Amino acid sequence: MRLLLVEDDRLLAEGLSSQLEKAGFSVDTTHTTKEALVLAEQEDYRAVVLDLGLPDGNGLDVLRKWRTNGVSFAVLILTARGDWQDKVNGLKAGADDYLAKPFQTEELIARLNAIVRRSEGRDHSVVKAGRVELDENRQSLTLDDGTQHSLTGTEFRLLRCLMSRPGQVFSKEQLMEQLYNLNENPTENVIEAYIRRLRKLVGTETISTRRGQGYLFNDVV
Repeated sequence: MRLLLVEDDRLLAEGLSSQLEKAGFSVDTTHTTKEALVLAEQEDYRAVVLDLGLPDGNGLDVLRKWRTNGVSFAVLILTARGDWQDKVNGLKAGADDYLAKPFQTEELIARLNAIVRRSEGRDHSVVKAGRVELDENRQSLTLDDGTQHSLTGTEFRLLRCLMSRPGQVFSKEQLMEQLYNLNENPTENVIEAYIRRLRKLVGTETISTRRGQGYLFNDVV
């Protein structure tokens, strides 16, 4: 799941990025409002963590521009502790949630997962599609016969992407955008390799190939 982290504290951003990737997100990081606006137009993000105090502007202005332009990804804003007006203004501007600094990374991840679930119309941490259940917290899958499998980070991100929109065809390019950040340069062969590995777990018929188009998850097999 692709995520944009907008935070001017580089040390904090580096630590958060590492923890978010362990939690199953592919993270792009920026430290300015200017770059945040550009990236939001160019990339397909599912969620954004947005600090309000940025060196070249106010994060609230960025959020307002995103919403004015019809950008609908989930946004969690970071505010200074006790600054309730920032929280109110952020929610009015279109934020989905807020978190006051300093905070525990575990809470940030929990809140992010919650707003992403809401954006997908879910109310719990298990993604169900067809005969497969994907546990976001444990990064594991369970088949309808009770068989459980632990997943690597990339396997988890790829399967979550496919299962979040069953029946929708994802091109290799779209999958790579969701699995890897801008600093990584994988080849399309990597997607093919992970698809083969996942098919061994969930069954060949569960993940179909549309020749010349991409892959889709079958929720009725």
